[in-house]
Amino acid sequence: MNLMPNDVRSRTERNLALFFISVLGLFLELLLIRWIGTEVNIFAYLQNTILVVCFMGLGMGCMTCRQPILLRNCLVPLLILVLLLSIPQSSVALRKVSLLLATLGDLQPLEIITFTNANTERFAVPLGLAITLGIMFLIWQIFVPIGRILGCLMDEHPRPIEAYSYNILGSLIGIWAFVLLGIFNQSPPVWFLIVTVLSLFFLGKAPIERSINFVILVVIVCVSWLGGADRNSREIVWSPYQKLVLTDPDSVKYPSFSYFVTVNNSWYQGIQDLSKDKVRSQPTLYPPEEEGFSQYDIPFRLHPAPRKALIVGSGTGNDVAGALRQGVEHTTAVEIDPGIIALGKAFHPEKPYASAKVHIVNDDARSFFVNTTGRYDVISFGLLDSHTTTAMTNARLDHYVYTKDSLETARSRLASGGIITLNFAAHRFFIADRIAATLREVFGVEPIAFRIPQSNWGYGGVMFVAGDLATVRNQIEKQHELKALIARWRQQDPLPFSFTTKITTDDWPYLYLQRPQVPLLYYLLALMLLGLFFYTKWRFQLGAVTGNWTTGHWHFFFLGAAFLLLEVQNISKAAIALGNTWQVNGVVISGILIMILLSNLIAATFPRMPLALAYFGLIGSCVVLYWLDLADLVYLPYFRRAIVVGFLTALPILFSGIVFIRSFAESSDKHEALGANLMGSLVGGLLQSLTFATGIKALLLVVTALYLASAITRVRLDRSLAARQSPAL
Repeated sequence: MNLMPNDVRSRTERNLALFFISVLGLFLELLLIRWIGTEVNIFAYLQNTILVVCFMGLGMGCMTCRQPILLRNCLVPLLILVLLLSIPQSSVALRKVSLLLATLGDLQPLEIITFTNANTERFAVPLGLAITLGIMFLIWQIFVPIGRILGCLMDEHPRPIEAYSYNILGSLIGIWAFVLLGIFNQSPPVWFLIVTVLSLFFLGKAPIERSINFVILVVIVCVSWLGGADRNSREIVWSPYQKLVLTDPDSVKYPSFSYFVTVNNSWYQGIQDLSKDKVRSQPTLYPPEEEGFSQYDIPFRLHPAPRKALIVGSGTGNDVAGALRQGVEHTTAVEIDPGIIALGKAFHPEKPYASAKVHIVNDDARSFFVNTTGRYDVISFGLLDSHTTTAMTNARLDHYVYTKDSLETARSRLASGGIITLNFAAHRFFIADRIAATLREVFGVEPIAFRIPQSNWGYGGVMFVAGDLATVRNQIEKQHELKALIARWRQQDPLPFSFTTKITTDDWPYLYLQRPQVPLLYYLLALMLLGLFFYTKWRFQLGAVTGNWTTGHWHFFFLGAAFLLLEVQNISKAAIALGNTWQVNGVVISGILIMILLSNLIAATFPRMPLALAYFGLIGSCVVLYWLDLADLVYLPYFRRAIVVGFLTALPILFSGIVFIRSFAESSDKHEALGANLMGSLVGGLLQSLTFATGIKALLLVVTALYLASAITRVRLDRSLAARQSPAL
């Protein structure tokens, strides 16, 4: 079946076309966010950049839907992108982009690029930005034809509410199709196979055109399959969060590691066998006087009788193995990524996850703190640092684990005399100072801290100890080898904390940002987007894209900007109250789309409902959410809390959906209205960066202001329509 707009005849075919193009658009958007963020690390930290560029392409496509629609204009740039990310030489080069841009100081990658001279370093940022702009350009090109198909179908549909409902329903299916592929650890070739199937509906009418488009799609799938092969790896797992690759380390350079695990092509974890038999059989690698004092063992030697332990960020099991070696009777191991757990079960030599003394929990650490009723003698934070963000927010997966609010919850889970140990690879001193300041704020006393150097015993990092410090100091005094070891580490690498670095909170969770400010990189990205926007105007000869916008265009623009920021708010609040897992994010985004469908139903059932009523509910619910801290609902049982949080965060979506669909149904040019709305979403994505300076909560004030602007433009629009319709006197 060919569902290109020019060939659609019946209403049923038009609805099918709307549904499939919406599934394709949303699925492809998520695919690119995930895949490019994996292969080009800069986008793993700045995923909303891809989202914003997708909106620009869709928006410009909607506005130019009267121009020729050719699917190959989408497929050719997609093929170029797949080639760049799949050919070994180009993919390796693209992976260096984040290191080039890291010289700005905004990013905190685990790897550091070394320049031979200052002249070379001067070109690092321009080169990194040029490559980033090239990728953004390809993404924009991919989505313009999709936007044109969508705009044309929406514009010519006789029933706008029905049309928009099929659009939202298709987006919902697109989300869950990608989520299901993540659940089953499917890789990019399968993703692109789904894209191929969805694209079959839009191949074109002419036989030659259809054949060319089909061949391009087949090549895309084949190239992605070849690019995913890695002869040097033992196993590749595409988990719901990230790409995990298990490799064998260089036995000469890294003799103490059994395996390495990389995440999104960056080194992440080393699996080690530190069992007594292994250690004692190689005294040259493992000095006998240091046995039992690895970073994985120390947390459980600082407590006199650690009967119950909680390890968050348990990874492939090194910390769990340490707890077992130290005789902990019951260990709860919390790890957010099921792929990492699976690798630990299959490959860790000591098999810690197979022990009857270990209870494995696949969950977000913050969520577990909130939901558990257990009390623990030792709560150990492993090297819990994330390489990715969620698709809609600026916060990394681990950000809400290290906030003051999270650590206060963790403290409440300590048993009498319990301790918390936190190990962190702080490559910048201000990060260590921030963690120390946050722990002092939570516990009212400076934590014990020492930097463990990298050695055959482990990767090392700064270890912080808080809780019952009198007991900890007593334990150190009783263990002379440990006391001497810590003293030596402190002498080699002292930690003169100032305790002046701003601490992280749920409202400002940006652990890796030195101070509240919008990073320079985000301004540069905004400039590149602006340049891409003006190129688009020139390319499509759209001198009047915004210059001649009417009040109606601005009405939809403000609605789009506010809605995108509202989505960010909902995901952030849900992450705090329910957890920062893919399940929660998927359900929240799906709930938003379902609420829009409900808005459509209400608008269709009550077509004369005053919009003033909807605006009153919209602005009022935003104000309520601003003053209400959803974290205060943690005392509720999880299911009841999920219902309450879902209801409160969905209210503004419901009212904004009613406003949008009523205005959209009355618009004479549906494609321009939808295009203006998507361009507003683009600006909303850029405004999200304000959270780095203001905190997340302040976004609701921006959301409220944007919705008020949409209300003002709506009033002016109604007045102008009334003036045109009134008879001349």
